[in-house]
Amino acid sequence: MADWARAQSPGAVEEILDRENKRMADSLASKVTRLKSDTDFTSMTSLLTGSVKRFSMMARSGRDNRKLLCGVAVGLIVAFFILSYFLSRSRT
Repeated sequence: MADWARAQSPGAVEEILDRENKRMADSLASKVTRLKSDTDFTSMTSLLTGSVKRFSMMARSGRDNRKLLCGVAVGLIVAFFILSYFLSRSRT
């Protein structure tokens, strides 16, 4: 408020208002970005939770599913290492 009292001309008041408006807009943009990342994290957490539940249910059911489950797990691990190898080669 001290800036408002010191302002002598309408141009100075307008400049003070513009600075304050930009500061508040930057603050709001920062808050929106933070909220979006929190929402992304929450949706990713729920997706992973659902996947773990399905994986656990499949592991608890019969022997045939366990063979399939082991095959899928090994395949995913191999795919991860292959993908990480190609990504590391593409960066160099």
